[in-house]
Amino acid sequence: MTGPDDKKDGKPSGTAEPGKAEAMADIGAMFRGLGGLVEMLGSLVEQAEQVDKSGEFKVKGLGDQARGVYGFSVKTGLGRVPQVRRFGNISPTPRGPVVDDVREPLVDLYDEEDGLVVTAELPGVSEEEIALTIEDGALLLETKGRHRYAKRIELPGVVDAASLEHSHRNGILQVKLRKI
Repeated sequence: MTGPDDKKDGKPSGTAEPGKAEAMADIGAMFRGLGGLVEMLGSLVEQAEQVDKSGEFKVKGLGDQARGVYGFSVKTGLGRVPQVRRFGNISPTPRGPVVDDVREPLVDLYDEEDGLVVTAELPGVSEEEIALTIEDGALLLETKGRHRYAKRIELPGVVDAASLEHSHRNGILQVKLRKI
């Protein structure tokens, strides 16, 4: 009697290429690790809370060439629609998840009375590696170097591009813009 794991011609039956099966197993483990997030969302709708969930994985056999970073931030409150924001370097595609070279940072935008304040988490980045531009009503954030990040942040109003001020400390970027 033979089972699904029995070998024929020295190869396990029912397996794909070597590396591909391991990569699929790693991606499957990532999504199983986030399974509890859906359950948390139900209980958060009734409470005013924020939950952050993140992780990292490597695809076996590829070393640092395929490192995946993923995460979600969920903010809820009484009477508010829950806000789910994703960050990391894993993008969904019709063929399945893809690991990009550039990560999407976690960003907060605060619309204050006299201006806008944007904060972004950029761990491992020095201030010299950060490039900020304003283009078509959005703030474009890009970094260069070992840790690469990129994000287009749509601004809720018109700002004075010349008023752009920023500071960077301990991996947190803060950008201030004056409204027009």
